Formats: sequence, structure tokens, C-alpha cells
Amino acid sequence: MKLYVGLDVGLEETSVCIVDSEGLTIREVKVSTEPEAIRSAVEGYADRLDRVGVEASSLGIWLYRELQSAGLPIIVVEARHMRVSLSTMRNKTDRNDARGIAQMMRLGWYRAVHVKNIDMQKMRTLLTNRKLLKRKLIDLENHVRGALRAYGLLVGAVARGAFEARIRELIEHSDPIFVMSIQVMLDVRRALLEGYDRLHRVLLQVVQHDPVCRRLMTVPGVGPVVALSFKVGVDDPHRFARSRTVGAHFGLTPKRHQSGTSIDFEGRISKQGDISVREALCEAAASLLLRVRKWSALRAWGLRIAKRSSMLCAIAAVARKLAGILHRMWVSETDFHVGFGAKITQRLRLKPAQ
Repeated sequence: MKLYVGLDVGLEETSVCIVDSEGLTIREVKVSTEPEAIRSAVEGYADRLDRVGVEASSLGIWLYRELQSAGLPIIVVEARHMRVSLSTMRNKTDRNDARGIAQMMRLGWYRAVHVKNIDMQKMRTLLTNRKLLKRKLIDLENHVRGALRAYGLLVGAVARGAFEARIRELIEHSDPIFVMSIQVMLDVRRALLEGYDRLHRVLLQVVQHDPVCRRLMTVPGVGPVVALSFKVGVDDPHRFARSRTVGAHFGLTPKRHQSGTSIDFEGRISKQGDISVREALCEAAASLLLRVRKWSALRAWGLRIAKRSSMLCAIAAVARKLAGILHRMWVSETDFHVGFGAKITQRLRLKPAQ
């Protein structure tokens, strides 16, 4: 008889539930969140295990790698899908969650998550760390600007390298305590800037030695960050049977609501999937439409959409198209061609401002 296991992972302890093919509970136990402890809890049933389910999370991904190498048939389940399924239970406990996950494994009511390889996960960590430092750096600069504005000291538009010198110039004749408090913020900003520069240089080196990223960067508007973000988000290009489905995977297709014959409409984009990849694709699309001046079929197609609709709609449409183009370039190992990527009816160029 086949057995199914549900793992409700916690920071310190994990609830384990084993059920048979008829849904009867065979064993329930709570162990420490360690691969060896979990493997020992199901060791006596290893020859009959059919599926082991765990919710997608940072600890869940780690346990997946460790337990899969030990030979367990473990599956990572999409957290959003699992949350909806478990919400039907009356009482929310770790024990009941493990039971629900085990029943989901038995009935097949789950959606498996693709787990990236360890190298791609490390690149994802590099991207997220760089993005965090950049966001904190901008927040700190805006805070300093706001603090000085209360005293009539306006920083103005200055380059990032000249920011600190400009601040010191403004506070030169101010109160000593006020000067000290601003200098502390500048010291923290300098440390953030140094860390951000180090991570950015590492990112550029990674992209420089990666043939896939260099090929993706032949697309106008696609830079090192966008290329690496897309590669990390896709991980394995062959897991998508069709290139046009990549945009939907990253939440760039409209949601649809249909019921009966009277209700059927499309909404905004779904915004599902990896948000960092979606943001990178939208940034590349905006750069292609607003900054790049060289003609391409893709840019002309996006500008026609912007003319009849809006620039925001055009950016979302071009981002969706970019996802398919980048995937096809990756699979076919070809560079970008300015005449491909969209249907051409006319060469639409930007008109000079009136």
C-alpha cells in the first residue's frame, strides 16, 4: 500500500503526518527541523512512500535538496495553492496542516514548484542583496534631504558621487549637534555605497563571463541586471514548452473573470510569479520605448500600442513580448534581430515635440 507524507515546517520543529492510500493516518510525530530527524521519522516506511509534500519556503527548499539527495520522493508545493486548500480546515494547527498536506499528496490536489539549482539560488541571493542595498541607499539619501529641507537647506540635483560633499557644504556653519547627527548618516551612507559598489562589480563580472547573459543583452534595453534576473528566474529554459507562456508565468498577462454568458471580462495583469523578474522586464521595456532611439520591430510595435492606448499598457505589453523573445533566443542560441519580435505594418518613429 502506498503512503503519503505531509511536512508542516516550522523554524524549530516540523510536524510529520503519514497517511495511506485510503486516507487513514498511519503516524503523526513532531521532530526538529533537520533533514536527519525528518528522514528518521519516515525511515520505517521509506519503501512504500509515494509522495512527500512540503510548502514552498526558504526552509522548505533547503529540506527539499537534502531529503531528495537521501532518496525521498519529496515535492515542493506552491504556497498560495496550499493556503487555499488548507483554509477549509476548521482549526489551524501545525498538526492539522501536516494532515492536510498529506491528504493533498494522496489526492493529487497540489501544484508543484520548480526548485532552482544551487548556483542559480546563489545568483538570486546576489541580486536580492544588491537590490536591498540600493533601496536602503536611496531611502537614506531621501531622509537626509528631508532633514535638511526643514532648515531651508536644499540639496538640489546632484550626482551620487557628489552627494556627500554637497551635504557637508550645506551644514558647514550649522549647530555642532546637528552637524554630528548628519555626519553619522553620511558615514552609514558611505558604508552602504561601498557595499553596493562591490556587489554591482561582482554582478558585472558574472554577466561578463556568462554567454547566455551576453546573448540576452543584444536586445535593446536589456542590461546586465535584466539579463541575469531573467536567467535566474527561468533557470531551465526547457521547462517551458512554448516561449509565449513565459510572460504568463511572470504575471504579465491579463486576468480573466468569466461566469455564464453575461460575465466575461479581462482585468489588469495578474502579477503572479517572480516579482523581481517582472520588474526587470518592465524596466527593460520602458528603456526600449523611452530611451532607445534605434529602430526595431519590437519598439515600433510597442509605440503603436502606446499611441492607441497608453504608455503604461505599452510597457506591460512589450515586457510580456520580451519574456518570450528572451526565452526563444536562449533556447535557439541566436542573437536579437531588429526585424523580428513583432509584426511590422509600418516604421513608426517618435515625432518631435511640438
